[in-house]
Amino acid sequence: MNAYRWFGRTWLSLGYLFLYIPIIMLIVYSFNNSAQDMMWKGFTLHWYEALMDDHEIISGFVLSFKVAALSASFSVLLGTFTAFVLNNYRKFNGRALFKGMASAPLVMPEVIIGLSLLLMLVGCENAFGFPQRGLPTLVFGHTVLGVAYSAVVIESRLREISKSLSEAAMDLGCKPYQVFGLVTLPNISQALVSAWLLTFTLSLDDVVVSAFLTGPGYSTMPIVIFSRARLGLDPRVNTVAALTILVVTIAVVLSSLHMARKERLRQKEISAAFKH
Repeated sequence: MNAYRWFGRTWLSLGYLFLYIPIIMLIVYSFNNSAQDMMWKGFTLHWYEALMDDHEIISGFVLSFKVAALSASFSVLLGTFTAFVLNNYRKFNGRALFKGMASAPLVMPEVIIGLSLLLMLVGCENAFGFPQRGLPTLVFGHTVLGVAYSAVVIESRLREISKSLSEAAMDLGCKPYQVFGLVTLPNISQALVSAWLLTFTLSLDDVVVSAFLTGPGYSTMPIVIFSRARLGLDPRVNTVAALTILVVTIAVVLSSLHMARKERLRQKEISAAFKH
């Protein structure tokens, strides 16, 4: 039994090393006093100082953050309605088509999604003069991807909620919209946060769809990094990646602590209710 346990731990450790050693090396080499990535010549903060003067990367990061925040918010909003319909209404005309269209971006290649969105948006621009390629098209494209992921996360949480809660609220006189606001939303709040963080991360590092939908003067951070990587990595790219990892790690830790605290409070309230 111990042999199986050590075998499993060894493979698990190797898997984590395979995943995280490149990230650790990237962070370490962001402090490298050399313009060539794999030649360590001492510790320096020069590249972090140089990053402050790199307006292309800074503007790309600001644009990526705007697009990610907006698309994540829209994705959670639309994904909540999608998950609510799929979970609460099991029989209606076109349900199979609706479910298939909602989950299609999960399995569709991003190249196909980006090309189809580009053709549609260019057609709309030619016909109506809107939207022009830039921030609106990027947000729209990333929202199309994000809705599918957020709907899956939120629907899985909705399935765990007992219908007796909604029925009890309606027996006490609540209208459907009050049941949704007072019962359903508080119970899926953790799933909403998880879906927002997931879609935010997916949008922040998307390259393929962004490359199709971006316009002049609207280069997101991944596109800037990708264009520079084709000519040889700039050490400032390492600093951007290191700072991004830091921000994402802090956000994940804070959200995890918040959700854990909310879960503990919920369990205490449930225990107190059963005692009374």
